[in-house]
Amino acid sequence: MPAASVPTLVDGSLTLRPIRARDARPLERVLLENRGWLRRWEATYPGGGSVIDTRASIRNLTAHARAGTALPFVLEWEGELVGQLNVSSITHGSLSSASIGYWVAKSMAGRGITPTAVALATDYCFRAMRLHRVEICIRPENGPSLRVVEKLGFRYEGLRRRFIHIDGDWRDHFSFALVAEEVPEGVLRRWREGRAPSAAAMVPAADREAAATPLRVGDR
Repeated sequence: MPAASVPTLVDGSLTLRPIRARDARPLERVLLENRGWLRRWEATYPGGGSVIDTRASIRNLTAHARAGTALPFVLEWEGELVGQLNVSSITHGSLSSASIGYWVAKSMAGRGITPTAVALATDYCFRAMRLHRVEICIRPENGPSLRVVEKLGFRYEGLRRRFIHIDGDWRDHFSFALVAEEVPEGVLRRWREGRAPSAAAMVPAADREAAATPLRVGDR
């Protein structure tokens, strides 16, 4: 698979640009300042800790970019680093899909930064990379992230039990997705014009109830 060229995407005061080795120190500072805000949503390793090592993280992200399986971005607001967005698990061919994950500093929440960043990245995946499907998986407790997919009209696809190791344990996630045919005009434009179907992201009560109930050994 050819290496993915990580673009720079801009909308007003927001810039998504490729992550660089020299981002390690400012990224670490923002992560530490927002530890309480982000810890519940941080990926961890089974049996391991959650030590912040931004240099190792950047090396890993750029290696995936060179392999063509990821687009790692930092988010800048008026030139200040305020978060990250990563397009991962990029595949081409008969699947042609990718997943998106993101975070933003607490002080920047509520400004529309995250939905704008997700819309820009999704539009790039559909238009420039010719991918067919983009997925976002979110913990049921993560209200701010759930509002992002609601605003953008991502479609709810189901509950994934104990899907990703987050904050020290295997956590359930709700899965949301879009396929290119759903947004011929683009995700950003559809949202800005008020045409994103917010009800598409509605999670059925049965799935909310299931996510609130621990999965026991033997359950299916």
